[in-house]
Amino acid sequence: MPDLSHQIATLFLLAIPIACASWTVTHEEVFREPREFCKEKSQNCKPLVTRKFFYLFTCEYCFSHYVTAFFLLVTRYQLLYPGWRGYLLSEFALVWVANIYMSFFNRLRLDIKHENVVIAVDQTKVAADEPTRAPAAN
Repeated sequence: MPDLSHQIATLFLLAIPIACASWTVTHEEVFREPREFCKEKSQNCKPLVTRKFFYLFTCEYCFSHYVTAFFLLVTRYQLLYPGWRGYLLSEFALVWVANIYMSFFNRLRLDIKHENVVIAVDQTKVAADEPTRAPAAN
């Protein structure tokens, strides 16, 4: 087993692509059509299992568990303990860190959107005030 500092660094680094993949599938425009299909199926299918299966493609938290499981299969990353206990701990730790990253990213996007709205409102006010201003007298 690698030393603890290496395991922690790997935890925080490995959570980045997990967060990226989870966010992209569940939020970005490139996957909008499949996501809308899954959302419709998750709301309208009769069997509970089918509804829950399609729901996992619309929720970044749910989807991040499956992305993390894939990354664990590829990287064989284990946290603190060798074997199945290390995989179990790393699954939940990676999901937790990846979801913190996604929360930060979501907050950053909201702040940027808010700033853009404020700028647009200010520009509208300036544009509305221009015709009413009298030209400066010489």
